[in-house]
Parts: sequence; C-alpha cells; structure tokens
Amino acid sequence: MPLSKTEQQHREEIVEIGRRLHQQGFVAGTDGNLSVRMDSERILATPTGMSKGMLKPEDLVLVDKQGNRLSGLRDASSELRMHLTIYESRPDTNAVVHAHPPTATGYAAAGLPLDKPLLAEIVVVLGSVPLARYATPGSPELSEVLKELIPHHDAILMANHGVVTCGTDLLQAYFRMETVEHYARVSLITELLGKQTLLSSQDVEKLMELRSRYLGSK
Repeated sequence: MPLSKTEQQHREEIVEIGRRLHQQGFVAGTDGNLSVRMDSERILATPTGMSKGMLKPEDLVLVDKQGNRLSGLRDASSELRMHLTIYESRPDTNAVVHAHPPTATGYAAAGLPLDKPLLAEIVVVLGSVPLARYATPGSPELSEVLKELIPHHDAILMANHGVVTCGTDLLQAYFRMETVEHYARVSLITELLGKQTLLSSQDVEKLMELRSRYLGSK
C-alpha cells in the first residue's frame, strides 16, 4: 500500500487542482470549492471568498466532520455542508470538487440531466449524470436534495447552479469533473447536428458490467 499523504501534500494538491479548475474555465471569480477527507475525523477544505486559481497552501481550512474549524485563519467554504453530506453518505469518497464548467452548467440551467447513453467511455466512467432539483447553495435544503442521489452517482448536476463530483482521491474527483464537461460538449454538438445515436439497452448493460469491474479495480 502507498504511504498516506501528509497534510502539506494534501494542501499542495488542493492548490494545484484549484489552479487547474481556474485555468480550464471551470470556475470564475471566487466560485467553486474543494475538499479532502484527511481521516475519519478531519477534512481539509478551501476557504470562502477566494479565487481557486490563486490559493496558497496556508489559505486552506481544517475542519472536523461537523464542520467546526480546527485550524486556519479563514472560514471554510459556504458550501461545506454539501461536502460533509457527501462524506457522510459515501464512505468510499475521500474528495469532493464543486465547480461551474460552462457547458455542463448550461445543461443544469436548462433543467436537463446528462443521462443519455451517447458515449461508451462515459457509461463506464460515470454511469449517468442526474439533475438535482434547485435548492439554495450552501443551504440544508441542498444537502437534502442531494442525499437521494449521492449514494448512486459520482457526478451530479445541480439545477441553476453547477456540478459536484466525488472520488476516492482528489485527482479522481477532478478527472470526473473534466469528464462531465467533455460529455456535455459532445452532447451539445450532437444536438446542434440534429442527431443523437444512442447505445442500445444491451450495449449499456454490457458497459455497466465493465463499470462494475472498473470500479472494483480502484
């Protein structure tokens, strides 16, 4: 088994992924938030009100699993409650990324899920990406809305809001965010072309078997 990362390594990784999100145009201004579950009691999260492309390791906030600050000079993200809900619902998850990638967020704003079997790779990597109904960001209502979807999905669109992904580590959660946006772009192109050729139910069944093996190997 690989050695566990130190807190400093987790801090540096969050800063790097935040920079990637910003460079990709997945966040604007001070949008978005990231977190990593350090252990069963502690979570390292991005602070509120700061650009994810301009963070420093010392800007991050360490909280307990109830969201109480343990260390850090700033307040944790105003959407920390959503992260805590995901960790509580998914013992297999150790990282959460929330961003607003433009095409996928466009689908969320249009009230459209990304749940059509258009690409074999997407079915294997994500299964499908459902749409959670709108609730105020950072509110208890949003956590309640997400609870029914979190156990079954690694990526979720939030109506009129954005996208949240989770993973066994931060890199996987980030890659899932990239994959959601890629899927949304391809889906949009097929709609502009006026034709979508969907995979058959038999094909999807085979791909879901591959997905089970893929996830089991992680």
